[in-house]
Amino acid sequence: MKPEFENIPLVKNESEHQFEITVENHKALIAYKERPGIITLIHTGVEPELEGKGAATAVIEKTLDYLEKNNYKLVPLCPLVFAYIKRHPEWKRIVDENFKGFEE
Repeated sequence: MKPEFENIPLVKNESEHQFEITVENHKALIAYKERPGIITLIHTGVEPELEGKGAATAVIEKTLDYLEKNNYKLVPLCPLVFAYIKRHPEWKRIVDENFKGFEE
């Protein structure tokens, strides 16, 4: 993650069902669905002002860290999150054992 994102807090916005970071009044977010002990990440998005600046990667990394620290299992349906985990396979450690997408 780029240094400028390290101290930006991750917010779990439960009313909107998304993890968020706010950078210069603009949001990067990951929409999720939650079941007991399992979070499914559905979509990552950034406002146009943040495109190409690393905000999507930052919100992904912060969300994965949050999931691990809070003992959630992950179902990575979001294509960006899925691609991130393919590039960083150490994160497979938090992927739900019933998710078979990485076996293809």
